[in-house]
Amino acid sequence: MTVAAARRIALAAQGFAATRPSAAPTRRTVLRVLDNTRLLQLDSVSAVVRAHYAPVFSRIGAYDRDLLDEIAWADTARRPRQLIEYWAHEAALLPVEDWPLMRWRMVEYRHGRWNGMRQVAQRNPALMDDVLSVLKEFGPSSAGEVERHLELDRPRAKGDWGWNYSDTKVVCEALFASGDLTVPKRVGFQRYYDITERVIPADVLTRQLDEPDAIRELVRRAASAHGIATETDLRDYYRLKRHHTEPAIADLLETGELEQVSVQGWDKPAYLHTEARTPRRISGAALLCPFDPLIFFRARTERLFDFHYRIEIYTPEHKRVHGYYVFPFLLDGELVARVDLRADRATGRLLVPGAFAEPGHDDARVAAELATALREMANWLELDTIEVGERGDLAIPLAAVLKSHPQP
Repeated sequence: MTVAAARRIALAAQGFAATRPSAAPTRRTVLRVLDNTRLLQLDSVSAVVRAHYAPVFSRIGAYDRDLLDEIAWADTARRPRQLIEYWAHEAALLPVEDWPLMRWRMVEYRHGRWNGMRQVAQRNPALMDDVLSVLKEFGPSSAGEVERHLELDRPRAKGDWGWNYSDTKVVCEALFASGDLTVPKRVGFQRYYDITERVIPADVLTRQLDEPDAIRELVRRAASAHGIATETDLRDYYRLKRHHTEPAIADLLETGELEQVSVQGWDKPAYLHTEARTPRRISGAALLCPFDPLIFFRARTERLFDFHYRIEIYTPEHKRVHGYYVFPFLLDGELVARVDLRADRATGRLLVPGAFAEPGHDDARVAAELATALREMANWLELDTIEVGERGDLAIPLAAVLKSHPQP
């Protein structure tokens, strides 16, 4: 098949072929996004909006972020928790029922994700039991609150990025990685830990799957979320390894759930999910945050869209090509531009320091559609104005459109 057909399949699988709701999105509408993406990556950067909120906005437009908060963090008899946090594609929100699919990874992480955990255990062998005892007594707590309960709250120097963790934080993270603790809530994006048995429903917690069965199911979910994908694409979605994915793909080919196909210009076989749709066309516009599931695997983004994309958060400012926090702009099924964005909440401004057009498109139309998308984002974030800087070849036409059609 052509790359254009593969692109339409991929976009449909991620929910971009669906008609946006005409009324205010509901909880059910938000959950339908999760049916397509299967996960939402979490990230601490809040230059515009937290990463897990943005993909929902990209697919259904302006929605009440409290809906996603309730789905992820609230847990009542009437509305039980729908999402849980774990290491899927990096830190991510995923359906609670997927918890057993990650248990093999929890076994791999039984000593934590970092080598530093072993050093902490050697230095303070009783700390793990102490942390568990505090959480059993006091319930959901941040690492800092656990430290205070243990009277271990001591000042410490921070590293260049503020990532130097105390021993208590390292232990909490290790217990989270091993599945002994989970995160029932976040406050100011700070993790609050609790004993897993208090958070995950018993019928989910006790469900047992062999590692090959769990990985096959993860590959099945990744295939559904991709529509069409190479082995490396399927591997990346849940950060699996080749020795995981290859047997799972073989099984899914044998059962007829996947079909091997070739895509023009791709140097690897592709696997088409048998339930994937191939729309005749994709229409509409969307701003995609750097951690959107459609584009977070950069090699796939380049293969599907001929769009070279790298996040430049950790690149020194003078070496950045496009900016600190850049959103690709999707228009009618193609990535046609990218914009560096900031939300200045104190002054109510959506800042656009740079706007860059991709070659081969009508820049005037791209600027007009991008202006509309930026206005929608600004309204969603409750920002009053949009200010465009001078960087990029699309900055002047974009600013002109916004000036000629100011926000009401």
